[in-house]
Amino acid sequence: MAGMLTSEEAARRLGVKLTTIYAYVSRGLLVSHRSPDGRASLFEMSEVESLARRSRSGQRTEGRLATVATSVTEIRPEGPLYRGVPATALVGTEPFERVAELLWQAEPGPWEPAPVGSPPVMTVDDRLRWAVVMSGSVDPLRSDLRQVAVSRAARTIVSTMVASLDGSSGPAAESELPIADRLARRIVPTPSPAMTAAIEAVLVLLADHELASSTVAVRIAASTRADVYDAVLAGLGTLNGPLHGGASRQAHALLVEAERRGASAAMDDALRWQGLAPGFGHFLYEDGDPRFYALLPLVERLAQPARWEVVESVVVLGAERGFPLPNVDLAVAALTFAAGVDPEFGGVVFKIARVAGWVAHYLEELTEKPLRYRARAIYVTPK
Repeated sequence: MAGMLTSEEAARRLGVKLTTIYAYVSRGLLVSHRSPDGRASLFEMSEVESLARRSRSGQRTEGRLATVATSVTEIRPEGPLYRGVPATALVGTEPFERVAELLWQAEPGPWEPAPVGSPPVMTVDDRLRWAVVMSGSVDPLRSDLRQVAVSRAARTIVSTMVASLDGSSGPAAESELPIADRLARRIVPTPSPAMTAAIEAVLVLLADHELASSTVAVRIAASTRADVYDAVLAGLGTLNGPLHGGASRQAHALLVEAERRGASAAMDDALRWQGLAPGFGHFLYEDGDPRFYALLPLVERLAQPARWEVVESVVVLGAERGFPLPNVDLAVAALTFAAGVDPEFGGVVFKIARVAGWVAHYLEELTEKPLRYRARAIYVTPK
């Protein structure tokens, strides 16, 4: 019967024993239907799914075969806390390198790109992946999963990703510069101190955000004991999805249209074609994304008055029309818009920053039992 599950399938979907299914029936939580041959009990798939959703929002989480306990990042109304320290408090007080090493619980070390030469002609996204692949290719002990070795590899990955953006492995003297300075020079030929400070803030604020989809991908790779290079590639592949890593590009387009046609016309088009207001709302921050409010003042310092007025007009319009509060993607878009750079660099900074969090979760996952992520499917007979 279409849309029906057997007792065994329902139990597997809910993550419970078969006897528990019968208990659910007796308590009125599920309705049992006889199969056409009268030999088995069947349950409506929609009813089972509804019970699964109720269980997830209540005291138990059903059907999940791996429980992830983490001490890397905690999400609170005041924003993410890295090892107990608010990310917003680290902006302007700690460089990205120290924030990464805080997440990794590692001692400071050199941040030097791998000697891999220049990448072939390719897109910026492909250069970032190329940098990770090539960094791993010149690491003779890439399978060394000790914390000190993984941290060393992570510094190389980040440094090589940054260096690859201008088509080279970067001059040796540049290795003495902070990562934010190196990255700023590849986004703007002669970055101002305000621009560098804003990029540093983005790196810090986006370093980790608990169990985002890309982070789960990295943890799954770690669970199979893949090396850190392959794990970071898993994260990059997931983050490249437009619903995860591309949000700031959509918000940038909104600001460009607002400059050309006005905030109302630009927002109306976004609502018409996308069905949402880009850069507004975050399900984890009902009272507003603290990362937005931490970054926006730094954007104001570098923005030309005319462009800052455009940013303000969009924010004010959202407030006047009762939209959800702005999120960090709008702040990153405001940065690329104010600086007059290609919107793809918003995603670039996001990806480089998030390597810090991925590696922290990778290291933590190595302390868990391997191969613990194994979902079960509910087989449905093809129609």
